Amino acid sequence: MVAKQNTKPIGIVIAGLLLAILMASMDNTIVATAMGNIVGELGGLDKFVWVTSAYMVAEMAGMPIFGKLSDMYGRKKFFVFGLIVFMIGSALCGTASNITELSIFRAIQGIGAGALIPTSFTIMFDAVSPEQRGKLGGLFGAVFGMSSIFGPLLGAYITDHIAWEWIFYINLPLGLIALCMIGFFYKESHEHSKQPIDWLGAITLIGSVICLMFALELGGKSYAWNSAQIIGMFSGSALLLAIFLFVETKAKEPIITYGLFKNRIYTTSILTAFFSGAAFIVASVYIPMFIQGVLGGSATNSGLVLLPMMLGSVVTATLGGFLLTKLPYRNIMIPTFALLVVGSYLVTTLTPDSSRLEVTLYMVLIGLGIGASFSVLSNAAIHGISARQRGTASSTLTFIRSLGMTIGITIFGIVQSNMFTSRLKDIFAGSGAQGGGEMAFGDPRELLNPETREKFPPEVLNTITSELSSSITYTFALAIVPAVLALLIAFFMGNSKLDHSLEEKEYAGGSGH
Repeated sequence: MVAKQNTKPIGIVIAGLLLAILMASMDNTIVATAMGNIVGELGGLDKFVWVTSAYMVAEMAGMPIFGKLSDMYGRKKFFVFGLIVFMIGSALCGTASNITELSIFRAIQGIGAGALIPTSFTIMFDAVSPEQRGKLGGLFGAVFGMSSIFGPLLGAYITDHIAWEWIFYINLPLGLIALCMIGFFYKESHEHSKQPIDWLGAITLIGSVICLMFALELGGKSYAWNSAQIIGMFSGSALLLAIFLFVETKAKEPIITYGLFKNRIYTTSILTAFFSGAAFIVASVYIPMFIQGVLGGSATNSGLVLLPMMLGSVVTATLGGFLLTKLPYRNIMIPTFALLVVGSYLVTTLTPDSSRLEVTLYMVLIGLGIGASFSVLSNAAIHGISARQRGTASSTLTFIRSLGMTIGITIFGIVQSNMFTSRLKDIFAGSGAQGGGEMAFGDPRELLNPETREKFPPEVLNTITSELSSSITYTFALAIVPAVLALLIAFFMGNSKLDHSLEEKEYAGGSGH
């Protein structure tokens, strides 16, 4: 499936791929800051979680499926398919009249994103020469990491100054540009392979992911964790996963090829992506909450405080790309993951008396620690793997990283929320307020709003912010565990590094599909 491109068109192709990755990966975060306006206009406060969940479920379930299909039938057609579906979903989202419609349309968007992201990375690997992959891998990784921080800021700006519908409509002109760039300038060398599609594997994988996501999202919120509904969804997820794993051993063209896991560098890349993603997302979510709820900053300031982390991640993502041909993957990941561990530890020392400068410095360390994983691991995961299986390898890595981030923030979020509310109930149990935490002074969640924050008496405000600070820093402490696991696994990546001499032969042949 390797495709050789002329110098001029390949620049346009890369720009189109970067634009597509930015759109698809950012669309999961851009909605967050607009949810207040969306719920205020469409209603459905009890169902708003599905707006995000529907997108994530569809995207995650689609990644390994479309990655495998692109290996079988060509990258370009599935990139175009994904982009068109994503644009259709975006247009529909802007016309939604209620929260249920919006959730359904977001699922359509997610299907498109599930095809876009893995095929974009794989097209880049196929289309450029091996000596360029490191540099471009760093650029792609930087854009992918930057989207998680830039998305909320852009979403807040569009919502405040235009209308929430435009966080979706903006994808239409951008999508058309990307479609033209890839449609006209990417020339794929391929041979159609008439292979059976593993439909049973696809159905059981999607079903397992959906059950897991719904159980994590609804547990402790709509239903108790020990309720029949949540236990049933977890059991259903486990059963469908077991069926999927068995089906994959019998399928002629399995979605996930077990043989790939015999490759040590592939397996370690997958595992480090899972654990580092879990550690990174905790910092991304709870640092803004700390700034708003503990230090009393505005929503805009809490978003801007993540910019140093973004810049840090861009630095090591780019640097990691340049070092790929000079150092083994392991020698790049060990020092950067060490920075992630140090940064994860330092944020546990934050208190209500901490300065913005302290927070900024710690965020820079975490950004430096995670950045290289976005560029280096995407190259490491396809090391020594034939072009015919790169789509599967790349999409599985992206899927596992997304799964790690989703599970990580859900589990750690439950811990933080339960710790915070239980401590407030204990402290204010004798205050005469009903519900302990729901005091006569107001809901503690109003700490996140600078306008309502002022309604709290000073002594109450100090007590609540202290407990919020403790619950967040305790959550940061737990997040050190996946960060350390990512570091330890990186030691087992071996001495492999990007080798031009081996890959140039395949690239020069222009073989593939």
